[in-house]
Order: sequence, then C-alpha cells, then structure tokens
Amino acid sequence: MRNITAIFTKQAKDMLKNPVVLMMFAIFPAVAFIMTNTVPIPENDFVSENMFVTMMAAIFAGMGLLTAASDVIAEDIERGSLRFLVIAGVKPHEYLIGTGGFFLLAGTVTSVVFALIGRFSGIEFIKFMVIMVTGTAASIILGAVIGIWSKNRQAVTALAMPVAVIIGFTPMIAGFNETVARAAGVLYTQQINVIVNDFSAGLFRPVLVIALNIAVLTVIFVIAYRKKGLKG
Repeated sequence: MRNITAIFTKQAKDMLKNPVVLMMFAIFPAVAFIMTNTVPIPENDFVSENMFVTMMAAIFAGMGLLTAASDVIAEDIERGSLRFLVIAGVKPHEYLIGTGGFFLLAGTVTSVVFALIGRFSGIEFIKFMVIMVTGTAASIILGAVIGIWSKNRQAVTALAMPVAVIIGFTPMIAGFNETVARAAGVLYTQQINVIVNDFSAGLFRPVLVIALNIAVLTVIFVIAYRKKGLKG
C-alpha cells in the first residue's frame, strides 16, 4: 500500500505541474458546455438535446486519457524511473494503480462535470457514471500497455495516436455499418457509446465487455512490466 501511495502522490504532483495534461480534463467538458448552449439542436426523436455532452464524454473516456497515460509510462522508461521501481520491488499492480489512480480520480471528477452539464439524474446519472468510470479505467490501462511497450516518449506518440483514433472512431463508423458494428462490439469504446447514446439500454453487457477489456489489458501490462521493467 505504501508503494501505491508513494507513486500516486508523485504522479499527482507531476500532473498538477503539467498545464497541458490538466487542460485535457477541462477542454472536453468546456467544449460540451459551449456547444450545448450555443449550437441549435433540431427537435426530433433522432437527436438528443445532450448530443454534444454525450459525444465529448465518449471521446474523453475512450481516447482522452489513453495518450496521457501512455506518455507518463514512456517518460518513466525514458528517465529510468521504471527500472528503479522494479529493482525496488514495486509490483506491476502497485505501479499501475499508483500511476493510473490519479488519472482515474481526475477522470471521475470530469465525468461528474459532464453529468451536471447534461443535467442527468436518477438512473441516467448512475448509468452514465458507471460506464464513464469503467471506460476511463480501460482507456488508462490501454495507455499503460502502449507506454510500457514503447522505448521513449517519441515512440509512444507515434503508436498511441493511431490506436486512439482507431478505437475512438470505430464506434462512429459502426453506426453506419452492421459488419463494423459486430466487430466493434468487443471494444470498450463501443460499449461506452451504447450507453451514453441510449440510457434505456441495458447496463450489464456493456460493463461486462469493458470489464473483460480491463482484465485482458491488465494481464498484458503485467507481462510487459515484468519483461521490460529492468530494461527501462
């Protein structure tokens, strides 16, 4: 527990000193708020009055934290911090929780802001928060996997951006193509879109799929941490 707390504290301090990363947590809800209150939305059954809120929330949870998390891990590798932590006996889950914990906390706060902008309440608020928090966790772990496999920050940027674009925009394409929709069903980003775009949808399957994503990605991270930690 001490290792997790120490890593979490270090990461929190580093994040609070990084205005670029902090801006990421503000820019998505800010855009959602501005567009919701300035762009006229047609009144029909096919377009939700919270279209911009749910759209920006899905992008934030599915893509926003992926690049940030991967960059943090790559920076630890580049500086040799990861190698030091492995030698010091920090276990994979301790490093992952400590490093990703602040991202998840900040992401949860941002999700609440989205919910307030969208004026979600009751079951809508619960479903929204559950899918956002679990989706954010999956995004962070995927970012950690990409970061741990990268040699440095330059390499991680070249890898993280294409992955973010693919998993972020595939659900959008899935809305127009049934074949893509079936294939995208295994992605956590697709499950985020299912709920934020239709609060009447059942929550069990989306959360189960996201949980499976988290489990698989965590196993990959643990393997990579043990394999590459001493080389970092």
